[in-house]
Amino acid sequence: MPPTTPYAGKFNSCPSYSNNNNHVQPPSPYHSGSAPKPSRDNIYNGPYSPTENPYDVPQPHSAYRTTSVSSVSAKEHHYGSSCTISENPYSSPQPHSPRQHSTSCPGRAYRHTSSSCSSEHSCRSNGAAAKARLYGNGVATSYGEMCYHDNSLVSASLEALIQHLVPTVDYYPDRSYVFTFLLSSRLFLHPYELMTRVCHLCVEQQRSGDALLDKIRFREVAPKLVQLLTEWTETFPYDFRDDRMMRCLKDMTLHVARGDEYSWRAMQQMTQRLIKRLSALGQYEEAVAALNAAAQERPASLKTKQASAQRADILSACDDPFILAQQLTHIELDRLSFIGPEEFIQSFAMKDPLENHKGFFRKRKTSNLEAYVSWFNRLSYLVATEICMPAKKKHRARIIEFFIDVAQECFNIGNFNSLMAIITGMNMSPVARLKKTWNKVNTDKFEILEHQMDPSSNFSNYRTALRGATQRSETAHSSQEKIVIPFFSLLIKDIYFLNEGCANRLSNGHINFEKLWELAKQVSEFLVWRQVICPFDRDRRILQYLVTTSVYTEDELHLASYESEGPENNMEKDSRRSLRSSLLHRENRS
Repeated sequence: MPPTTPYAGKFNSCPSYSNNNNHVQPPSPYHSGSAPKPSRDNIYNGPYSPTENPYDVPQPHSAYRTTSVSSVSAKEHHYGSSCTISENPYSSPQPHSPRQHSTSCPGRAYRHTSSSCSSEHSCRSNGAAAKARLYGNGVATSYGEMCYHDNSLVSASLEALIQHLVPTVDYYPDRSYVFTFLLSSRLFLHPYELMTRVCHLCVEQQRSGDALLDKIRFREVAPKLVQLLTEWTETFPYDFRDDRMMRCLKDMTLHVARGDEYSWRAMQQMTQRLIKRLSALGQYEEAVAALNAAAQERPASLKTKQASAQRADILSACDDPFILAQQLTHIELDRLSFIGPEEFIQSFAMKDPLENHKGFFRKRKTSNLEAYVSWFNRLSYLVATEICMPAKKKHRARIIEFFIDVAQECFNIGNFNSLMAIITGMNMSPVARLKKTWNKVNTDKFEILEHQMDPSSNFSNYRTALRGATQRSETAHSSQEKIVIPFFSLLIKDIYFLNEGCANRLSNGHINFEKLWELAKQVSEFLVWRQVICPFDRDRRILQYLVTTSVYTEDELHLASYESEGPENNMEKDSRRSLRSSLLHRENRS
């Protein structure tokens, strides 16, 4: 396997952990046949058709892949008390820059003459000193209610931004603007409200009082409206889980049908793709819920240390570190692919003022993102469970060495999220305290991996490795080289601090669009990583083990650790007695 990261050359491919060196890959378990919907007991057993098994679909984002926003390699960001905006990734002369606007197009005059910021002086009257520091000697200009710096939009009123999204006969917003505003507009208004206003403006701008002329003008603008709605439904399909959004889409389809048959057919096809996408999402969520339910069952084999010896361990499921790393990568990419880009922003969004629709944001806003974070936690606890469970010290040491090799292979693949989850599990206190076990382990490779994921200097080592993996992905000649799975919790943290460190609005009431550019840049890079289809063959048995095998709770981990290597001081003895009593009480209650 060619080196894929700065440290790849330091590692050799890991050997098998049994005498069986036959590693002929079985055919993909998800690629043939059909069967009933996955049951709670055996999610990965038996083949499924793509319509029944969401893990079997080359992810429901295929439509987006043909229209994804181009991503530019992100610069490093270290957010402190203030926020410095790096170069706008979409700032190659923007198609929406002042010099490119046509005042002859309908709506253009309104868009840029009803201005509270009608001159460069008024645009910079608020916070001029701060802008001077930010812009240096650049040229700041205003155009209606929209303010620019070096032809890049930096601030505007909400009304102007909404109007700027509306297509006309001879104008269509730049795609980077469409993505950026659709992504972050939810910080200021509900997607339903935005869609209603955009559709209303698009229709109203074509009205002249003459019915025949209005029909001709709408026929000319209809294809651009369909294009805008297509970008919306393909990039942010989860917005349309709101019934009001679907009703609005249906109303626009009927309106378009009266003016242009070609656009009406395009709207129908767009709606069919959207329904298929939302159906795949529903199937995925049902499958994840079933997997989580199966994993939460507490079998008798976990109740006592002696009985746990009867439970199968990770080496019985897979004894090859490289194959296990591949299966972990499958799970990571599967779950990443269902995270909507808006989920990174929804957690910061205003609550819906309509009481009867509050549930939409509360229930749906970050469900797939949260499920992915839960997977990270599960993998960490699985690693700790596998290490603490064996009764023999030699067996525990062997499993530690195995997971070190799995982590190494994850690093080489570019799967940083599984890598960090494994390191986290091995650093949990019930595992870390097993000194006699660790003394039997060669920790050289583990120390290199820990150094790579060292949190000091804002994870500077990891960020360097991530840049290397990203550059490799951009010039990749194979699917495997395209894989970049970031340490997800840190990605969320970066976006959180960017949101918290920069104001949404400037002192003149304008929306800080520079902040929205930066949010879009980080999220668009994630979308590029998310769209990669895992090139490795699936092993259903290993996947089943990873996602459904029961793991110890934190208390059970500590007790198992004390039973593996006895308490070393009075505090640990007291802790063991307390844990035994507590767990026995819970068992009797259940």
